[in-house]
Amino acid sequence: MLDIGDLDAELIGGFLADLEAERGKSARTRNTRLSAIRSFFKYVSVNEPQWLHHCQRILYLPPKRYVKKVIDFLDAKEILALLDAPDTNTWHGCRDRIILLLTLQTGLRVSELINLTLNDLEFGPSPAVHCLGKGRKERTTPLRKDTVHALRLWLRQRNDPIVDTLFVSQRQQPLSLDAIERIVHRHVNEAALKCPSLSHKNITPHTLRHTCAMQLLQNGVDTTVIALWLWHESIETTQMYLHADMQLKENAIAKTTATDVPKGRYNPPDEILAFLEAL
Repeated sequence: MLDIGDLDAELIGGFLADLEAERGKSARTRNTRLSAIRSFFKYVSVNEPQWLHHCQRILYLPPKRYVKKVIDFLDAKEILALLDAPDTNTWHGCRDRIILLLTLQTGLRVSELINLTLNDLEFGPSPAVHCLGKGRKERTTPLRKDTVHALRLWLRQRNDPIVDTLFVSQRQQPLSLDAIERIVHRHVNEAALKCPSLSHKNITPHTLRHTCAMQLLQNGVDTTVIALWLWHESIETTQMYLHADMQLKENAIAKTTATDVPKGRYNPPDEILAFLEAL
C-alpha cells in the first residue's frame, strides 16, 4: 500500500515528464494533471499537518508554459452551411439539426447537452433550457424563437419517450459524448462540400461553444455577460475570444487617429526660445 511519503516531488515530477515524453500528452494535459495533484496535497496539508513540509515541496512544482493556440470558430456563412447539412425530413436529420442549433445558440458543453431531460425545457412566455453545469452549478439559458421551433419539431419526431433524456438514439438510448462528436464530424464534412472553408478548420463540438461566444461578442455583448452566459469561473477565460477575432481588432484600430508628429528631436522655433530666455 502506498503511503503519502512515497508520493514525493521527485516521483510526481517524473510522472509529469513521462506524460509528455512517453505518452505523448500535451503540456496543457500535463498541467491539468498537476492541478488535480495539487488539490489533493492541499487537502492533505490541511487535514494531516504532519505532512505539511512534504506537501509544500509538491505544491511548489511549477506548471509548464505552452503556446496557446488561437481558437477556431465558425463565421456566419459556415454556421448556415452546417445547419443546412442535416436532412430534416428524416428522424436522424431532425435530431441532429436541433443538436447543432441548440449548441450554437446556448453554448452548452457536450456533457451538459447529453444530460438534458424533457423537464429541462421551458416553453412559456420566456422559453429557456435548464441544466446542471460544470461544478454542479444550475444554469438557465434563454432560447430564441427558431430554436424553440426546432425543439418542438424534434419532440414530435421523438415519439413516446422510454427515457426522459432529450437526445436519444432511434432505439431510445441516451447519446454518448462520442455520438455527439460523430454527429458534428459527419455534418461538418457534408457542409464542407458547399462551404470549403470548413474543411480547413478543426471543428469539434466545443468549437460550436466557441462560436456561440464569438457571435455574442461580435454583436456587442460585453465579456462579463458572455462569461455569465457560458458559466466561466473566471473572466480571464472569456478574454481569449477577444484575441481570436481579427475583425474586432481591425475595428478598434480604425477608431484610433494617426499621429502626424514628425520623427526626430523636437526643435522649437526662435520665437519660443526668445520668449523662454526672457522669463
